[in-house]
Formats: sequence, C-alpha cells, structure tokens
Amino acid sequence: MATLAGSPWLRTRILPEVAPPFFQQTLFFRPLVSYRRRRFSVSASAGDGEVRVRFAPSPTGNLHVGGARTALFNYIFARSKGGKFILRIEDTDLERSTKQSEEAVLRDLQWLGLDWDEGPDVGGEYGPYRQSERNSLYKSYCEKLLEDGYVYRCFCSNEELEEMKEIAKAKQLPPVYTGKWSTATEKEIEEQLERGTPHTYRFRVPREGNLKINDLIRGEVSWNLDTLGDFVLMRSNGQPVYNFCVTVDDATMKISHVIRAEEHLPNTLRQALIYNALGFSMPSFAHVSLILAPDRSKLSKRHGATSVGQYRDMGYLPQAMVNYLALLGWGDGTENEFFTIDQLVEKFSIERVNKSGAIFDSTKLRWMNGQHLRSVPAGELVKIFGEQWKNTGILLSSEGTLVEEATELLKDGIDLITDSHSALKNLLSYPLHSTLSSEEGKPVLEDKLPELAASLISAYDSRELLEALEEGHAGWQKWVKGFGKATKRKGKSLFMPLRVLLTGKLHGPDMGSSVVLLHRAGQSGIIGPEVGFLSLDQRFDLLRELDWDALTDQEPKLEPTTSAAVPH
Repeated sequence: MATLAGSPWLRTRILPEVAPPFFQQTLFFRPLVSYRRRRFSVSASAGDGEVRVRFAPSPTGNLHVGGARTALFNYIFARSKGGKFILRIEDTDLERSTKQSEEAVLRDLQWLGLDWDEGPDVGGEYGPYRQSERNSLYKSYCEKLLEDGYVYRCFCSNEELEEMKEIAKAKQLPPVYTGKWSTATEKEIEEQLERGTPHTYRFRVPREGNLKINDLIRGEVSWNLDTLGDFVLMRSNGQPVYNFCVTVDDATMKISHVIRAEEHLPNTLRQALIYNALGFSMPSFAHVSLILAPDRSKLSKRHGATSVGQYRDMGYLPQAMVNYLALLGWGDGTENEFFTIDQLVEKFSIERVNKSGAIFDSTKLRWMNGQHLRSVPAGELVKIFGEQWKNTGILLSSEGTLVEEATELLKDGIDLITDSHSALKNLLSYPLHSTLSSEEGKPVLEDKLPELAASLISAYDSRELLEALEEGHAGWQKWVKGFGKATKRKGKSLFMPLRVLLTGKLHGPDMGSSVVLLHRAGQSGIIGPEVGFLSLDQRFDLLRELDWDALTDQEPKLEPTTSAAVPH
C-alpha cells in the first residue's frame, strides 16, 4: 500500500476507526504545532497487503458507461488479486441524491454481473457504506485535525472570499485563499463564536514543497503546493466536502488501490495532505483516461445513449457490455477482442491500461453484441427471443416449435435483442403489391411472373406444395427441385419469383426455411392479431385475385421495396 513520508509538521497519530462525537462550537483552539509553514515533500509507492478496491458512485443520476468501466476495472482487478470489491455510495450531495438513483445504479451493476463483497445492501466490517450515514466519523476526524493544528476555523464571509478572488485575478495569481484566519488568536476566535458567526474548517497547506505520486497508469505525477491554498474540509452548515469524505472513507475502509477516472487526478493533492495529517498510509492510485466520443470530446448525452440502463433497454447483453467496456483502454497484448468476465479476471493487468482516451464506438458495440448474442446457447436464446416476441405482442406464447424455428432462422441477422421484434414482424409480413410496384421488383414482374404464379397456385391447390411443407425443409427442397424442372427455371429465375410470390419480398433469410415457418405460423394460432399476418391460404387467395395486367401497365414507383431486417 502506498505510504507518505512528510515533514515533522505533518505527522500525527492514526485515529481509532470508531471516533467520539463531534466537538462543540465552544471548543477552544489548541494548536499542538507551530503555525509556521514548513517545506513539504512527499512521494507515494505501492506496497504489499490485501487488495481492497472500491467503486463509489454518486446517486444523482444513471450509471454512465464511464462509471461502469471504472467499476469493471476495479472488480476484475480485485478478483485477479484475490481481493475485495467494495461498493460505497457517495450521497453527501443531499439536494441531488435520490434513493431511486441509488437503486438504479445497484441494479445496473448487478445486471453487468459485478457483485460486491461489501456495500450498503450486504454490509461488511467497515460500514456504514453510505456517506450520509458517516457524518459523525467525518466530524470526529475534523476535530482531531483541529486539535492538532492542521485545521482552523475560517469566519470569512462569501463577500470577502469573492473579493480575494478578484484581487488574485487582477494580479494574475492563482485564486487561492489568503489564509486570513490561519493565524487568529484564541480571543479573536472566541469573539466570533460568541457572535454565532458562520464558519468553515480549513486545512493548513504548506506554502512550499511538492507532492509526488507514482500513478500505476500514468507514472510519476507531481504538484507544487504553492498553487493550492488552504482548502475547506467542513462547510459552515456542518457538511463535509468531497475530498475529506473520500480520504476518511478510503483510509478507514482500508482501501489499498484507488482506481478511478483521470478527472479525479487533481483531487489527489488535497487527499494526500489529509492522509498524511491523519497518519494514514496512502493507497496506490491508478487514474483511468476518460471515454471519448468519436469527435474526441467527452462522451455526453448529445452523442446518444450514455448510461448502462439505456443500453440494457435497447437490447444489449450484459456480457457484451462488459467485454466492450474492458477494451476501452485495455488489451491483453493479442489480437483477441472477445473475453468473458472470467477471462478478463484471468488476463487483466492494470499496467496494460492505456494513458490515452478511448473512443466509444457504438457501431462496434452493436457488432460485438451481435457476436455475443449468436454465441448464447440455443435454449437460452430461444427463451430470450420468445419473451421479447411475447412482450411486444407479435406472439401470444413465448414457447414452442415456432419460437425455436424462428430463433434459428433469424438469429444470424440480429445484433440486438430488440431487433428480433422487427425481424420476425418483417418475416411475417406480406408486402406483395408494394414490392411488385417498386423499381427493384420490375424485372421480376417482367420475367413472366403471372405465368409462374399460375403454376404455383396449381401446386398449392393440388396440395402438392402443402404436403411438401408438412415434411419440413427436406420436403421443400425436394418439391422446389421438381417445380423448377416442370417450369423450366433454375437459379435466380426460379428462386427470386418464388420468394416474391410466397413472402412478398425480394430479400430475406433462407427461403425454404422461411416458407416452412410461414406455413407453421398459419397453423400455430399464436400470431398476435395486430401483426396483420396472412397465412398461406390467405396469400394464395390474394394471388388468385391479383390484376396482373394493371401491375404490368402501371409505372413503377421509384422507392425501395420492403425488405427483411435479416440479410439474404
């Protein structure tokens, strides 16, 4: 675990994990160290011990894909090291935090398969695991820092603070606090306390020196302290600030590695100072680059879906999301792009995470989801599609032979679970007239289609075609071979007009399997009424009544024909 080595000015003892209640406002300020600012230099390096990592979302919205990737990296790192994955809810933003958001974040993490060892719903040795339930802990540590002289009360008004910023801006200096109350006497402090003047608690920052860490992803990172200024730990309303909460939580929960987004890198400076003042060893840090949009800007809502829940609702599989998120900034050094979560645990190394930002490519995610979808075991895929078809009203039942055959026929052209709806609906449709009226359908119509239609109707009326379809795909193949010989057609001149007459479309999945499925669909009684499905009997009724002369004489419409969602 990372350690801090600082000057004597910054050494304190470690506090017990269960601390006493917060101090009263009447407590006298008893500095145990000199106010004199000392030079400060510190570095952090990794050490040994149990691996404990945490994912700490703020329940103020949905789980962003960037947050999901951070959670994933923490999870697979912990599992690869035989360590613990902790979930902590950072809900100190009382105005924006909601229980509904917390529940949604937990639901999305569970959907991804990222189970945690400690957290708000499962408990653990270092709870509570919601920051809103840890206020007494933060206040007790602030009291200790106040007693030891690392923290002081600041009675500056908002107007005074704004004036300081304006003066610094005019002098082209960093907008840091000037330290007005850092050297106040006990009498001056008591006078303000007696008046009930609102005050914050500020951390004394050394005026000189630097902080240096060895980031596991970025290498050596350093900051000069003279640009920081004394920063607030506790607000005037008694609420702790983010950096103080995070430091106390990570320290008391014995977090060994902090893997988080690079936007938190600047926070490390304040947190390291607090770690050292409280006498805690620093964890090892690893700051992951941001996920970028194709235009290399930060991924946001204006680029489309950004939350895990949105992708789940769009029909993505959790295993595909996990696989794709892992590849955003990481690789195992091979050309392989497909990993199960167990394989990620086996192969993951934090040292192989890239420093540069990763582009979120929704097209590749969709493609990858299709690959994962087609690798799902047949029985499970039938269940997934069957439930989708029933839920959307295409089918009245989610089980049976028809569901199994439709799944097998359509799966290769489906990338998202939700695509199965349009794929089956399109297969069951019969847009014959619009197809024959289209520019693309004109050559088929002109290739003596009425003549072939008459032969097909004859084969249907004689039950020759129906008997063949009863035998399934093998029966169809035998029949179509004989039909081709009888009509002196083969290849495209046979199969294209047959597809149009039987399915109403120019393109689609395997025609024989499609026609067999249409035949069985007409017998199943499970096709939803709103689909507008026409059985083979109804299709042949339309063919018998079709005015071929009118179709031949009319000008073709310059519009694409309706085609199946599944490629030929």
